[in-house]
Amino acid sequence: MKPVPVILAGGSGTRLWPLSRKALPKQFMPLPGGESLFTTTVGRVADRERFAPSLVVCNEAHRFLAARQLEEAGQEAQGLLLEPVGRNTAPAAALAALHLSRSDPGAMLLVLPSDHYIGDLPAFLTAVSLGVEAASAGNLVTFGIKPTHPETGFGYIKSGGSLENAPGVLRIERFVEKPPREKAETYLTSGEYSWNSGMFLFRAQNFLAELDRHHPAMLSACQAALGKARADGNHLAWESDDFMAIPEGAIDTIVMEKTDRAAVVPLSCEWSDLGSWQALWENSDRDAAGNVLAGEVLAIDSENSYIHGEGRLTVALGVKDLVIVDSEDALLILPMARAQETRDIVARLKTERPQLIEFHRTVHRPWGSYTGIDRGEGFQVKRIEVSPGAKLSTQLHHRRAEHWVVVRGTAEVLVGEDTRRLEENESVYIPVETRHRLVNPGTEPLVVIEVQYGDYLGEDDIVRFEDVYGRV
Repeated sequence: MKPVPVILAGGSGTRLWPLSRKALPKQFMPLPGGESLFTTTVGRVADRERFAPSLVVCNEAHRFLAARQLEEAGQEAQGLLLEPVGRNTAPAAALAALHLSRSDPGAMLLVLPSDHYIGDLPAFLTAVSLGVEAASAGNLVTFGIKPTHPETGFGYIKSGGSLENAPGVLRIERFVEKPPREKAETYLTSGEYSWNSGMFLFRAQNFLAELDRHHPAMLSACQAALGKARADGNHLAWESDDFMAIPEGAIDTIVMEKTDRAAVVPLSCEWSDLGSWQALWENSDRDAAGNVLAGEVLAIDSENSYIHGEGRLTVALGVKDLVIVDSEDALLILPMARAQETRDIVARLKTERPQLIEFHRTVHRPWGSYTGIDRGEGFQVKRIEVSPGAKLSTQLHHRRAEHWVVVRGTAEVLVGEDTRRLEENESVYIPVETRHRLVNPGTEPLVVIEVQYGDYLGEDDIVRFEDVYGRV
């Protein structure tokens, strides 16, 4: 049986700040080498001899980001489940199982977080094959990573005896939360414990039966929500109120720690949830001095550091064991050993500078992107890039006027009832309360400088009349 990979891509994106933000969480941000963790995860299960097409679960705000990355990577998905708010992994898996069961009551799910690094694809595929056999026999399977050091940032699994009906697969004796270092050292030397990877494999009907047994209210709420889902092609989406009725909870705590069907497949390979800059440094290619250099960086007499430069040259001289990340609007410098403390930075910024954890200066949209250039009292300047063949919605603003100047490409512009074509170095003015639309009819990116002027410049001052991306 071919399992359906269920890719969980709903993270909020704070642990690799300032490159990851809520609008561009770590699973979607490009890593050294150019590929994102999301596309790497989908590519890991792209063999159609082994796997069915993936089902992606992500936040509705990231719908077009996920779709674009799938298209750019040449990967296919059978659909997206679009969460208006996160309710953790158990509801995500339950909704996926209920959805897949509609067309295939015997469906098998391979639940994969989208932000994990796995360094040995053959070992992963072998482990999945063992797991399929165990899941076919009715077990709920997870994958335990053989620990290489006394890690205190991961949960652990203590394994028991072998399963009679699945060679190479072990029963789970118990789950252990993130331990203090002394305990972690004991777990490492005992050989009985593995890291809890957060990856799962089970038949839909078996998982739903155990969810009904251990948290029937969650199952009932998921069933009710599925009945209220709105379909858009092969995607499903929900209203926030309908989705908020679902209780929160993780697969581990809601089902796996309570079921008597839990089993673990040992997996020995390089693995990380890339939960910090140090983890990213450890799992990236380093130069002879132990540095990971990304972007515009010059490192002199520096070692064992992660240095990222963006938009300008970043020069490091004589530094050691540092994380230096220079983004468009924020600069992070911290000792490598304190990389986990970015969560404390984000917690403080949430109160003092919330914009810096929500968005980058460059914000991605289904039609392309825009970048903030300058802003002052009553005005704002943006650089707008529209992908070939893409179009913005037909819209108007109540409280601002706009000036557009084409600096690259050709634009088709609607202003009121008038449609015109603008070439490079031509401009147009859009008064307040005037319908307008911007289209790129060409085969190259269209770049427009937009100057907004008004007493309110928020992104919520918009009325859409027509939109090819369904945002009306």
